[in-house]
Amino acid sequence: MSGPAAPSGEYAVVVPTLGRPGLGVCLRALAEAEGPGPSRVVVVDDRPDPAGAPLTAAVPPSLRSRTLVVPGGARGPAAARNAGWRAAGDVPWIVFLDDDVVPGPIWADDLALDLAGASVATAGIAARIEVPLPPHRRPTDWERNTAGLAGARWITADMAYRRRVLEAVGGFDERFRRAFREDADLALRVLDAGWTLAEGRRTTTHPVRPAGRWISVRLQAGNADDVLMTRLHGRGWWRRAEAPRGRLPAHLAVTSAGLAAVGCALSGRPRAAAACAAGWLAGTAEFALARILPGPRTPEEIATMVLTSVLVPPAAAWHWLRGQLVHRAAPPRAPRRSGSPAPAHRPAAGQRLRS
Repeated sequence: MSGPAAPSGEYAVVVPTLGRPGLGVCLRALAEAEGPGPSRVVVVDDRPDPAGAPLTAAVPPSLRSRTLVVPGGARGPAAARNAGWRAAGDVPWIVFLDDDVVPGPIWADDLALDLAGASVATAGIAARIEVPLPPHRRPTDWERNTAGLAGARWITADMAYRRRVLEAVGGFDERFRRAFREDADLALRVLDAGWTLAEGRRTTTHPVRPAGRWISVRLQAGNADDVLMTRLHGRGWWRRAEAPRGRLPAHLAVTSAGLAAVGCALSGRPRAAAACAAGWLAGTAEFALARILPGPRTPEEIATMVLTSVLVPPAAAWHWLRGQLVHRAAPPRAPRRSGSPAPAHRPAAGQRLRS
């Protein structure tokens, strides 16, 4: 015999983590937020070597009796979130938080209003994300990159989903091994299943975390995930997910010019090599200036932009090609409208709960 049904506004919080210092800050803000707290907090330990300091030390005393730490297996945030919501118990709503965000002081009250205002067709409710930038200077390239999260749709930095929707669509696709596009993929699958997604009133801060000089080069690995998104959802997925297209076409062109310059030089065609090299130089300079001019223009930032503007295009091209190879057999997703638990009529994806 099953037990009594959980209240419709009951929720669990799932926080995947690599053990970053922000985890304690996030959980303290969650514990101190005014309003009804979570029935359970699931911290997913996704560290490659979880034998370090126990994560329970980051959990505030008021949450410890409700907190469960589960292993993630170091398989990436999509797999970690799946492990988390499946361990969260039979609650109607799962709220996903990143371990480096800070829920606002009335976050729980606002979340309660978000959940209470959800229609029967609402599968998920996004928070408003705020990214604080330095007030005394222009933001760096990395800070501007992080600030883009404030306008991103359906990101799991703070996103609530109905548990039964996650069960119906199979949760996150674990082929997405980075914190990139796994949230957009889930949102598009949910919309294809006949549900709607809404924007809530709760506010969460996403600080800019420290990053090294080469962060923009490492981020180019996401181009392989974009290939998977295209395989799964078609070429128009950018518009549906309201995601920026990025500079991949330009990166491919600049990289091709550089490779052609080398090839022409090796084959004894100096004029063609010079022309191709000029094209590579012009494209690289344009890219560097586009990143330098909006920034603080300090010597350190300028040097970083120049160096990484040389490396980013070939890195983007490499990961794009790698994605073409790795995901070449990924079949497109078929919309799952038949048998969907959501009503046949679906409001617009951008339905808002706040006035």
